[in-house]
Amino acid sequence: MTRTLTRLAAIAALILLATPAFAHTGLHGSGLAAGFAHPFSGLDHLLAMAGIGVWAAQLGGRNLWLVPIAFVGMMLLGALLALIAVPLPQVELGIAGSVLAVGLLVGFGARLPSAAAAALAALMALCHGHAHGSEIPAMMSAWGYGAGFVLATGLLHVAGLGIGLLSFRYARPALLTFAGLGTALVGGALVAGF
Repeated sequence: MTRTLTRLAAIAALILLATPAFAHTGLHGSGLAAGFAHPFSGLDHLLAMAGIGVWAAQLGGRNLWLVPIAFVGMMLLGALLALIAVPLPQVELGIAGSVLAVGLLVGFGARLPSAAAAALAALMALCHGHAHGSEIPAMMSAWGYGAGFVLATGLLHVAGLGIGLLSFRYARPALLTFAGLGTALVGGALVAGF
């Protein structure tokens, strides 16, 4: 048990340690680097994207790839909407709500049919994508920036999948309950404006 907890803590620490290194996008660097940095620039993005991977692992089967792909696909659509100046109301509230939702889904081990799980992941991704797209710095390649945030999101999904699968392999699914409910608590605080 101690080794499993150590591994999970190390993975979580590595993910969280990336945050200060990338703090704010758009300051310097290429579109790819800035786009890659953006998902690591806030706890809301980190928790939602890693949480999607954990939830996909909990669902298992084809959801291991379907849920993360649905998230990335709709995230790209959200970014495109921002690029063509289509407003999306309450984007920040939607992002905070996605942290709350994914935390509850993981915490309670919510089981949904594949189509419903993919649709819910896609709905959560729309706000994240719109935020990414609206924060592309002027004079920076939108293609490079988009490739960067897609790559980072994919890595966060894979990290979440790894955490979820390791938890099941070592028979510690209760850890996911606590992690999910902790994420939901953070999401609730974000929704409340803290």
